[in-house]
Amino acid sequence: MAVVAYLTCAPVWSTTWFAIRVCIGTGGYPTFISAALRFTLASVLLGVALLAGVGHPRPSRREALWIGLAGLINAAGYALVYRAEQEVAGGLAAVLYGTMPLMTGFIAAATHTERLRASTAAGAVVGLAGIVVIFWDRLSVSAEQALGVALVLVSVACASSYSVLLKRKAAAVNPFASTAVFFPGTAAGLWLLTLVAERRAPPWPPPAAPTLALLYLTVMGSVVTFAAYFYLVGKVRLATVSTLALVEPVFALVVDALFEHQARPRPTTYVGAAITVSGVLVSILLGRREPAAAAAAVAPSGTPRRARTGT
Repeated sequence: MAVVAYLTCAPVWSTTWFAIRVCIGTGGYPTFISAALRFTLASVLLGVALLAGVGHPRPSRREALWIGLAGLINAAGYALVYRAEQEVAGGLAAVLYGTMPLMTGFIAAATHTERLRASTAAGAVVGLAGIVVIFWDRLSVSAEQALGVALVLVSVACASSYSVLLKRKAAAVNPFASTAVFFPGTAAGLWLLTLVAERRAPPWPPPAAPTLALLYLTVMGSVVTFAAYFYLVGKVRLATVSTLALVEPVFALVVDALFEHQARPRPTTYVGAAITVSGVLVSILLGRREPAAAAAAVAPSGTPRRARTGT
């Protein structure tokens, strides 16, 4: 089952980036409405699951408020990434989102949620170099594409922020029940943004390809993959789960190479992507060694031989 869950998350999340481009492309749905519909439909499906008895323990009122706030932050993040994908290819967005473990590590350290590991700092340095290459490459294409890169990075900061918030305020809540509050909060934020900023109606009759992409994002990209991801977190090592941050951008770039026709990455973009993914790889590989090094620093009597930082 763990293998099935992993093989569900990796390819599905790798293809959702291109699916977003299809959903909001020419003849498709307005940008923010597309995201709002996705999380509204996902909320309905999760609500049905909760009525069927799935998801215990349920969050307290205080926990639900924090989860709802996290959902609003997620709404801002998704609004940014959907807007960015008007300009940049999905594979490039996936590469930039692969830096989320690194950014989460820094935010967790800044909020005293977790200590900053040396592996995270080292990976961030390498990843930042790749991001600089990507940004300057996109800037040479157009200012709009450079703006798209910046918007994705701000979206990553939003995702990292709500992840730390949930860890601090709602870590004991059943993940399924937490998501059933989180998704409606996201949908509410996106609908509010739609009313304020977009003010457009969905296309009618629903266009075939964008609607299929929307349903794919709702069912597979939101409900199914989140359930599979939560299963993985509970059954396998976090080091194994974290490899999704490496696999997803690679698969997404392959999808772009096969199907993307309007925003194809240039060779320099692939160089920057390789550097950025390498930064995540550095963080994962060094992170596996740090617990062993920390254990080796403890004497048989249990007294630390010397203090180590970043572990």
